[in-house]
Order: sequence, then C-alpha cells, then structure tokens
Amino acid sequence: MDREWNDGQPIYRQLRDRVVAMILDGLLKDDDPLPSVRTVAAEHRVNPLTVLKAYKQLVDEGLVESRRGRGMFVTIGARGRLLRDERQRFLSEQWPRIYATIQRLGLKAEDLLDAGSGLSSPDGPPEVRKP
Repeated sequence: MDREWNDGQPIYRQLRDRVVAMILDGLLKDDDPLPSVRTVAAEHRVNPLTVLKAYKQLVDEGLVESRRGRGMFVTIGARGRLLRDERQRFLSEQWPRIYATIQRLGLKAEDLLDAGSGLSSPDGPPEVRKP
C-alpha cells in the first residue's frame, strides 16, 4: 500500500480505497487475509482506530468478513461485486464525458486502440506486501 495521504479525504477512506484497489487488481483474492490492524497502523504511522474504521467499512460493504480470533478476510465474490459496481459507475459517471470528448475531437476507434496499446505497464501492477 502506498504511504502517501491526500489531505482532501479522510485517511480511513483512503485506506479503504487502497484495499478495494488491491482486490480489484487481484493482489487480494477471495478468502485472503488482510494485513492486521496493528501491522497497517505501524507501517503507515496511523492510529489503529483509523485502520479499524476502514476495515469496518469494508465489512459493512460485504467485501471483507471478520473471523473471531483470526482476523479479516476477503469475502468470496468480492472482486466480482466490485467489478460490477465499478463498471456501472464508470459507464454512468465517466463514460458520458469521455464519449463527448471523443466525439468533439473526431477520434476513431483505431486512434483510441493505438493510443491505448502503449499504456500498459511492462512490469505489471506495483508490488504490495501481504501477510
């Protein structure tokens, strides 16, 4: 997880978003354990209650489950649910603006595909430590 914080958003929300990104990127898979609250708090120099609040939000969203005495684990199907929700959010919120820009600039599908082929990182996603 990145250690930089954005002052425009609460830290617990940023932690939650980072875990979501790890699930979406496949770094955390179904039934994988999340790093312990104490580990995350120590690594990022934040209050353990902040980490707990982020994890609780993930539990409330059904993406993570708490197992007494064992920790927090990614729920089965969490990635699929996140992908579905993120795709829908993209299509309803971002795509209309992007499509309008494409139309305004007169871009063709080939232009977009050619431009997109150079965007992939040859190294893949950044490395994230898991417990």
